[in-house]
Amino acid sequence: MVDIACKLTMIDIVPPGLSGDLSKREEIMKNKLLATAAAIALFAAGTVASAQEVLRLSHQWSNKDIRHQVAQIVADEVAAANVDLEIKIFGSKSLFKPREQYKPLSRGLLDMTVFPLSYAGGQQPAYNLTLMPGLVKNHEHAARLSKSPFMEALEEIMAKDDVMVLVHGYLAGGFAGKDKCITKPEDVAGLQTRAAGKAFEQMLAGAGASIASMASSEIYSAMQTGVLNAANTSSSSFVSYRIYEQVSCYTPAGDVALWFMYQPLLMNKSKFDGLKPEQQAALLAAAKKAEAFYLEEAKKQDAKSAEVFRKAGVEIAEMTPEDFAAWRALAQTTSYKTFVESTPDGQALLDKALAVE
Repeated sequence: MVDIACKLTMIDIVPPGLSGDLSKREEIMKNKLLATAAAIALFAAGTVASAQEVLRLSHQWSNKDIRHQVAQIVADEVAAANVDLEIKIFGSKSLFKPREQYKPLSRGLLDMTVFPLSYAGGQQPAYNLTLMPGLVKNHEHAARLSKSPFMEALEEIMAKDDVMVLVHGYLAGGFAGKDKCITKPEDVAGLQTRAAGKAFEQMLAGAGASIASMASSEIYSAMQTGVLNAANTSSSSFVSYRIYEQVSCYTPAGDVALWFMYQPLLMNKSKFDGLKPEQQAALLAAAKKAEAFYLEEAKKQDAKSAEVFRKAGVEIAEMTPEDFAAWRALAQTTSYKTFVESTPDGQALLDKALAVE
């Protein structure tokens, strides 16, 4: 910057023919110096701007969703840390399609994402354990799983793909029946049922249900037209798709729940490793705050969904620990069995998950 200023001020600032006009000569000198100052300011601003590291974070949800809120907390906390790091959030699947975010993340084409890890089960079969019936009992159990040797094993697999976890988080779900309550395996026998994930479809089929595969957004119309008798999905989907208008009974996630899905905030590991120490520290501090929020808000979502259904006149059923044990026993001979047979080191991974009390 000093060099630029010197070069600009050392040029001949008085054009030929004006050497005798002092006032004009002073005015020209003044304008030249002002231009010099402006050039230096612009150069300095550009240097500061170029020093700002910008990370792109992608997810599939609206800005009202809990998963967006988790991402926003991380972005806001990092901005407040003033470490020349900015996180730009691209929500509502505006950057990548929902199921197509893991590969660009692992290749460094995307910096961060909030992502249901089981979506990448086709690339890494071990991830299918993060949407497995009966593997998680409740939110406290989910938090213990996130800090266990089971999660460490999954993180080792992620690291091979150049991916790391910043924020751990599980969301829960339940059952809804058009004409009856569903709490135990025999309740779904003979029903046309929608399940969230292949492992749940395998278990429900083992209980005698007929499976209708569809997106959660299609549950409402399928129940309305009689195509569907029962459904299994997340607490937030049950509310956002107004399923309470089509069912007589709802079994929300409570002290025990069958449906839990791991949906962490992930980051490209090389990108994280390439940041300055103070930027890494800011990210980790932000992630800690976001993770605490995630856990508490996930619990609240379950309770809120039950209240919405109750106000709509829907009966609220409760799954007991005995019901949960019956479902898990069924999963052992269906979903778990299929996972172990189709996944390298599947039994060892499953054993690590089941060892977490």
